Amino acid sequence: MKRYLAALGMMITAAGGLAQSAPPGSGALAGPGKATLGDVSELMVARGFSFLDGDQTRAMLRRAGDPVSGQELGFLRPDTGGWAVYFEFDDIGYIKDAEKEKLDADKLLDSFKQGTAAANEDRVAAGFPPIEIIGWDKEPVYDAATQNLEWCLRARSDGQEFVNYNTRLLGRKGVMEVVLVVDPKDLNKVMPEFREVIAQHQFQTGQSYAEYKPGDKIAKYGLGALILGGAAVGAAKLGLLGSVLLFFKKAWKLFIIGLVAFAGAAKSLLSKIFGGRSSTG
Repeated sequence: MKRYLAALGMMITAAGGLAQSAPPGSGALAGPGKATLGDVSELMVARGFSFLDGDQTRAMLRRAGDPVSGQELGFLRPDTGGWAVYFEFDDIGYIKDAEKEKLDADKLLDSFKQGTAAANEDRVAAGFPPIEIIGWDKEPVYDAATQNLEWCLRARSDGQEFVNYNTRLLGRKGVMEVVLVVDPKDLNKVMPEFREVIAQHQFQTGQSYAEYKPGDKIAKYGLGALILGGAAVGAAKLGLLGSVLLFFKKAWKLFIIGLVAFAGAAKSLLSKIFGGRSSTG
């Protein structure tokens, strides 16, 4: 049963046995190079990394048996495997950061725990082990200079711990949602490389937060609701269980990939997408 939560890690680390660069025709962009994230932003892909665009990312998720949001714009991973980064863009409008000094980590954590407890009923009914929220690995922090919002939750399921490191890059017309998926024991080691990935992201001209103009669409919620999952939470007020449930169907999506995919199938999937063969045959 422990394979449920471990499978996502195996799906990512399986990429470590692939060729060091994606061969022509594989569909993946092998760094160094510039990747476009829709018509919203760009990402400089460093040497030793491979990138899938939105269409390729959705194909990967579907083949892994996971639902897609339609907002996926990219998937990045080092050729050595071990971790991966997902990019999605939500065109909710310009998010005012008036709450930057009022983020209540304790209240937000309580909402996460309530939402998880309720969502566990569906998980158990579907044959998956329940998830327990342990607490913050990193409390929500907003950088007013870069308009970046970060937080990280640590959770446990079937005796194994895992983390979901979230970064939100605020733009003029919405928010770029960036999720780092990594084994908890490797989080601190990976963070310098992940921060370099974030540093290589740039909104296209006319799309940055600083280029807001009067008359632009304004998001209906702020930073706190953004952490909890967006419009549903904003509409229902923070902490209400029903709206938090909507978030959890999305927030743990990246872990559910591991829950529904066996390691062998995941390894085959990544090989087909990125090209190359496993060093283990």
